[in-house]
Amino acid sequence: MDAPFAPWSPEFVADPYPAYARLRAAGRVHYFEPTDQWLVPHHADVSALLRDRRLGRTYLHRFTHEEFGRQAPPPEHEPFHVLNDNGMLDLEAPTHTRIRRLVSKAFTPRTVQQLTPYVEELADRLVRELVDDGGGDLAARVAEPLPVAVIAQMLGIPESDRDQLRPWSADICGMYELSPSEETAGRAVTASLEFSAYLRELIAVRREKPGDDLISGLIAAHDEGETLSEQEMISTCVLLLNAGHEATVNATVNGWYALFQNPAQLAALRADPAALIPTAMEELMRYDTPLQLFERWVLDDIEVDGTVIPRGSEVALLFGSANHDPAVFTAPAELDLARAENPHISFSAGIHYCIGAPLARIELAASLGALLRRAPGLTLAAEPERKPNFVIRGLRELVVQV
Repeated sequence: MDAPFAPWSPEFVADPYPAYARLRAAGRVHYFEPTDQWLVPHHADVSALLRDRRLGRTYLHRFTHEEFGRQAPPPEHEPFHVLNDNGMLDLEAPTHTRIRRLVSKAFTPRTVQQLTPYVEELADRLVRELVDDGGGDLAARVAEPLPVAVIAQMLGIPESDRDQLRPWSADICGMYELSPSEETAGRAVTASLEFSAYLRELIAVRREKPGDDLISGLIAAHDEGETLSEQEMISTCVLLLNAGHEATVNATVNGWYALFQNPAQLAALRADPAALIPTAMEELMRYDTPLQLFERWVLDDIEVDGTVIPRGSEVALLFGSANHDPAVFTAPAELDLARAENPHISFSAGIHYCIGAPLARIELAASLGALLRRAPGLTLAAEPERKPNFVIRGLRELVVQV
């Protein structure tokens, strides 16, 4: 492979998009030896393979590790894998279908719409407090607490316990990076054990005293004959928290950093927020994609542009590259908040399309609107430091001033 793909390089992580352009020009599929993966950089291929049932998030519904030519995870990592592998993001039909059908009842358009006043009120309060202080870290003050509070509210997690959620989530999500270190794995295992123990206790409480929340709803569905083990319930709750706020946090922070770097676009947004916010949200998610890469196992041989990728291989679908593909997006390196045609794949596609996408859009619109309304002169106070992660893309902080 001639095109550079350097996921552990700070320079690449700071701006991977020029490298993606060279990767696309070099071909439709590339073998990357350091991670033993096939990289897929083009929008059409990524979109098609997300829907291709010859690929899967797991292979254990059809093969053992040995049959698939893969080694089982180390025994010391088992708590993480028990937690992760029982969540619907890493399952295939029929188990995935069963769990998603249950959870989807909490994410119907009507249910999500009913949450809108709560989301907007919370976003407005967080922004008002930031403005009253003259500014601060937009990530810690607005981007993080909003989606954490919303998903915790849906799950029925008491406010007094919510401070634990973000650290647990961050440690678990460290395992989604390419070739995580043993130190990262150790933190993920600890967080998996602690988070699972906490949810097991909360589920026991909700069995005795149900409430109007998703955990109580899952318990009731199980009691009424829908099959859902306690581990599946725990893994589902952790997945909803992790997926329900990690992407939203990074979309918010990455998005505002992009706006500060494109003052003409920010000025246009400030001049007519009502007209531009709907398309601006989609463009900000496309322009600097929160999830850069999504992995799939090859369950049956596939062919991409004449290259046969054999069963047992792993493909890395490059969302960030697909979202900058000039075959689909006009002038993809430019931020265009009025972009009308925007088939970005930041929420994935196929059976694993993000179940919380409507909620994420409401959260992004609420925080964007509140900041434009209450802080029309918001400026960047310091150049931010980017997190070293490649797969889950974000900033350590975004310090702003009013």
